[in-house]
Amino acid sequence: MEPVQTTTGQTTPERTSTFSNPATWMRGLFMLLLLLAFGVAQGLLWIVALVQFLWLLFAGEPNPALAQFGRSLSRWLQDTGRFIVCATEAKPFPWAAWPSAD
Repeated sequence: MEPVQTTTGQTTPERTSTFSNPATWMRGLFMLLLLLAFGVAQGLLWIVALVQFLWLLFAGEPNPALAQFGRSLSRWLQDTGRFIVCATEAKPFPWAAWPSAD
């Protein structure tokens, strides 16, 4: 890669196209699949929150199992969001272990 001189006199590295790079297309496919899963997980989070509220309303205290699942689901959503916006290269579940609730 040879440096390119800009109109302001600064030198920047020449950019190369990634259109023919299979790794870029595979990441795009992973991003698309994870976006779909992200939408499903958001719906699941809504259901968990609603059930937790009803549990709280009738039992007077939160359900510990729902709280634990909600924490781990929230961590998965965080990990997935970071991968989707290219803030990390680490793929979330199912390519990694399901995040713990701790």
